[in-house]
Amino acid sequence: MTAQPFEGEFVGVNLAVVGATGAVGELIRKVLDERNFPIESIRFLASSRSAGKPVEFRGKHYEVGAIRPEAFDGVDIVLSSTPSGVSREFSPIAARAGAVVVDNSSAWRMDPDVPLVVPEVNADQLHNIRKGIVANPNCIAIPLTVALAPLHRAAGIKRVVVSTYQSSSGKGAKGLADLDAQLAALGQGKPVPAPQAHKARLAGNVLPHDWTTDPDGFTEEETKVVQETRKILGSDVPVVATCVRVPVRVSHSISVTAEFERALSVDDAKNAWLKAAGVVLPDAVPLPLDIEGRDEVFIGRVRKDPTVANGLVFWVVADNLRKGAATNAVQVAQALLAMRT
Repeated sequence: MTAQPFEGEFVGVNLAVVGATGAVGELIRKVLDERNFPIESIRFLASSRSAGKPVEFRGKHYEVGAIRPEAFDGVDIVLSSTPSGVSREFSPIAARAGAVVVDNSSAWRMDPDVPLVVPEVNADQLHNIRKGIVANPNCIAIPLTVALAPLHRAAGIKRVVVSTYQSSSGKGAKGLADLDAQLAALGQGKPVPAPQAHKARLAGNVLPHDWTTDPDGFTEEETKVVQETRKILGSDVPVVATCVRVPVRVSHSISVTAEFERALSVDDAKNAWLKAAGVVLPDAVPLPLDIEGRDEVFIGRVRKDPTVANGLVFWVVADNLRKGAATNAVQVAQALLAMRT
């Protein structure tokens, strides 16, 4: 049954933020405030370990509650950022209580009954929420599809090759702590501590194996990028990815080589992006340090691929904690609200 959480008009939404004390949960609070999201009531939930902690939102202090079934009573929208196991247990409970859950974990992304949504690309999928859950995509698939969708509409994508340069914050707070500790030790001439979050030392290094590898040699992250990109675009376009962790704190970068069914010049691509929502074409090459804290997808170094008839090569950068997670989730909630008011 399609979830219908918003009947009629109302001033604000009864909202719950799950995983409220994590890095993405903290940013969700910030993005909700920045976007002046209309809220009638809000509650913050987390694991029992974090329950009771204080959080601040719009100048008020709230006590974080434990995630339990009764916590979702009367909630319209849940913005959830938890481990997949927690999501599998509690997102259906929240949906049965009448909420639409915007879920940032990987638990529901490939479920055929759960829309996987990037609002700039496929917001129309929000008309068919059969389980009461909307999946927030992978932090690479989001900016990648924002960049690819306008080109796909213009010339039809034939094949995509992706190499990623993913920041340590993709591992959460532990990933940032890992990199910071290693960089501090290097700067002080001290022994570099053993990695706690990554597969190997990240400072002064790159890790093309920072995820579990399948029997074919692809990592789970690479598989996510391929499968989720296809689902978001609504196409079985061939995609291959190599995902790499780099010693950057925040913002993921992507090198994209795309081949098209029809001719598409550099100017054609830029014109398509200029008309697209959520895309910025800066004068200078976009760099992770400059993009941190921004909600848009930045594209640069656009050039023809001389090895194929209809090919382009370009560079994409986005803040993985914002557009790659928190901002996209809030944008989905905004789209849900717009559909019901």
